[in-house]
Amino acid sequence: MGFVLYLCRMNQLPNIRALSNEQLLTFLESIGEKKFRLQQIKEWLWQKHAASFDDMTNLSKSLRQQLSEHFSLPALTIDTTQYSADGTVKTRFNTHEGYKVEGVLIPTDERRTACVSSQIGCSLSCKFCATGYMDRKRNLTFDEIYDQVALINQQSESLFEKKLTNIVFMGMGEPLLNYNNVLAAIERITAEDGLHMSPRRITVSTAGVAKQIKKLGDDGVKFKLALSLHAPNDAKRNEIMPINETNNLKVLIEALNYFYAKTKNEITFEYILFKNFNDSLKDADELIKIYRQVPADLVNIIEYNPIDIATFQKPDEPAMERFMQYLEKHKVNARLRRSRGKDIDAACGQLANKGK
Repeated sequence: MGFVLYLCRMNQLPNIRALSNEQLLTFLESIGEKKFRLQQIKEWLWQKHAASFDDMTNLSKSLRQQLSEHFSLPALTIDTTQYSADGTVKTRFNTHEGYKVEGVLIPTDERRTACVSSQIGCSLSCKFCATGYMDRKRNLTFDEIYDQVALINQQSESLFEKKLTNIVFMGMGEPLLNYNNVLAAIERITAEDGLHMSPRRITVSTAGVAKQIKKLGDDGVKFKLALSLHAPNDAKRNEIMPINETNNLKVLIEALNYFYAKTKNEITFEYILFKNFNDSLKDADELIKIYRQVPADLVNIIEYNPIDIATFQKPDEPAMERFMQYLEKHKVNARLRRSRGKDIDAACGQLANKGK
């Protein structure tokens, strides 16, 4: 996939990371530089993660000056970092023009997972999600998404002496409403001269954009797909997720089956339990019916993480256990996902750029 050359909003210089190899090589040759400089620059941009041209210390001062005069390098930088008692790390990043966006490192004994954002804010207004109450400022560019992963990978290596094992697009924003940048970021993350991560270790989570789910199938993507379901019928889903009014369950089930037929990639359902809303055994029955219409690998049952602006509550433990046992009794491959990072507002649905 070719990267579209876009202009840096602040100074109108082309973003160097949006250039193709051919474009950058043509520039280098035009100023009398040798071809091997291309590889050096690419290493700084994608593997050494330079935040400015001055960081590229094995380039001559004159070449660094030429690069800074002709191109921009609008890299994300770290604003604040918070550490949870359970080992979770939340980082707030700055964009070049001063917007904030958050990403999370979730360590376990077996995995180190980066939860990354795709937009600054969100336009979908899901009633239980803190990000849904924010305005969407803009989409993140492919290189800004890559920056999140690269910086969180550095944190993982520093704190746990191990690289990231997994990436989930479950942070701020709807990934499929930033389709081109998300796919371009994943292409760069999985590239040999990027982070060289297997696409099978990447999961893109969507609130349900049926047209784009089908496009993923047509494009033959290799990563996993998760649907944020959170309600077992259209009436309840309409109540908490306005996107369902234009992407109802019938349409989504059709799109998921189309995606699987085209890719055979793993599909997961995400289902947050809300007290006295979607946690009854009748709700479980309806969830089972949906599960059996799609070749889903797993249903993630998620603890709700309360946010100040919403009135939803988490069910008590016996209610969650009853729900889980009912699913298991009916041969549903379900897992109860406990919250991580609640003490720093880093858990599912809590990302909202809060704090200092």
